[in-house]
Amino acid sequence: MAGQAPKSARQIATEVLNRWNWRRNYAAQVLNKLLFQTEEKQRATDLVFGTTRNRFAIDRVIEEFSGRSIERIQPKLLNILRVAAFELLYCPKTPRYSIVCEAVTNAKAISGKKQTGFINAVLRQITSHLTNRRKQLTQARAANILPQTPLTGCEFDKDFLPDPEASPCDYLSTVFSLPRWLVTDWLGEFGLEKTRQICLASNRRPSVYVRPNSLKITTEELADKFRQVDIDSEIEHGTSMIRLKKPQKITQLPGFAEGLFAVQDITASQAVRILQPRQGWTILDLCAAPGVKTTQLAEATGDTAAIIATDIDAGRLKKLEENIARLGIKNINIIKYEKLFENSEFSIPNSQFDAVLLDVPCSNTGVLAKRIEVRFRINPDAIKKLSKAQSKLLDTAAKMIKPQGKICYSTCSIQRDENDRLVKDFLLQNPGFEIESERLFLPSAESFDHDGGYVAILRRK
Repeated sequence: MAGQAPKSARQIATEVLNRWNWRRNYAAQVLNKLLFQTEEKQRATDLVFGTTRNRFAIDRVIEEFSGRSIERIQPKLLNILRVAAFELLYCPKTPRYSIVCEAVTNAKAISGKKQTGFINAVLRQITSHLTNRRKQLTQARAANILPQTPLTGCEFDKDFLPDPEASPCDYLSTVFSLPRWLVTDWLGEFGLEKTRQICLASNRRPSVYVRPNSLKITTEELADKFRQVDIDSEIEHGTSMIRLKKPQKITQLPGFAEGLFAVQDITASQAVRILQPRQGWTILDLCAAPGVKTTQLAEATGDTAAIIATDIDAGRLKKLEENIARLGIKNINIIKYEKLFENSEFSIPNSQFDAVLLDVPCSNTGVLAKRIEVRFRINPDAIKKLSKAQSKLLDTAAKMIKPQGKICYSTCSIQRDENDRLVKDFLLQNPGFEIESERLFLPSAESFDHDGGYVAILRRK
């Protein structure tokens, strides 16, 4: 940035959206290449992710108050409008005038007077119809308020959203920017109220949780370390994990370099907790990278279990090595995926693992707040392909378990075809196994917010 003035968060966010294509890359990848150009790194990140999560709703507002379809707006102008509309709708503390003024200024840099006037006119139309940028949802009509949190929303002076009673699927899909087919699936499976909660959680700004490394420190000791440097956090006593109340640069937190903690969502931590691995076990983590659950296995067993870790994506094993080294774990042996089946010591016929952790690749429908591109990419055909791959992995794991041994099957999906239906089919085809326990976690935006996911413990008889 030498010799150049730093860019604003809005400029960076708009540039990211201009370069990002959900079919080809990830918004975070583009963002990381541009963040050095701004001093407002966290704000730029929030604008990118917030605008992307809420894109369907934002586009609905732009179309309603511009009188144009999205397709008829020049892409670069459209992204300026999207970022500005996101702030108007979802950031009620940000002054309207600053949002509109900078959007107009940014438009001047890329277009002529006519296009600048268009940006100004559309945003002023939107603001003229806003009656309350933060109103209690219970005090407004659903057809004229966009939910922001479980309790509040942005209210307009006219009804322009689908009628939630006449068409709950269209309403939820629009206001929460989610694929219609996915909302339809959830409504059939979970009912209206639970689906609404899932949708809200899928659009939340997710909290960051850290898992204290029990080999080195207690939860209370780590929380005290954070307090000493004025990092606002709180302990989730059900899991002994710590929620950071404000965004922080993780690598600069006290204890990171010393390996005192790992970042992990509450739900993601449940698989190992439910498995309850024991000291001295021999455990295989078949889809290990980047190693968050692998290292949790080591911590849960006091670093006494013999853990074999592998992943079909060899490139991601590098991250696993880094995490193991930073956390100071000794009893994890990383083996390349193809070598696992070549080495006679670990070959399938001779394997006698006490447990296999199978955290399979999945649709990510339980983590839509974090995997923001999923809402644009996932479809029913993709889920069918994933479930076939998941079944093959489960069959592979079954051949590697000794009698009374356990498979811990987990996903970050809430779709039945990847979870309980798949497990049921496995048990029908493998009568030598029985289900010990299973649990579905639905994503939540409440209090200690968390992602969704599924865990099943399958025991060999």
